[in-house]
Amino acid sequence: MTFNDEFRLATYKLLLELDASTTSMMLLVSSRDTAGVDWDLAVQRHRDVCEAWNSFLHQPVPKANI
Repeated sequence: MTFNDEFRLATYKLLLELDASTTSMMLLVSSRDTAGVDWDLAVQRHRDVCEAWNSFLHQPVPKANI
């Protein structure tokens, strides 16, 4: 698997989790459930995913073999 393929797969997985965590939070917002344990868990999940996304984007890029 090439670096580009690995990058695209990792990006896809992270974006799926980011979308799922955002959807989860928005469902809680629409049901006016923005306090309590469920909300805290949803916020933490979203925070963790955003941190993973940020870490992924700022990782060192391997140099191409010349």
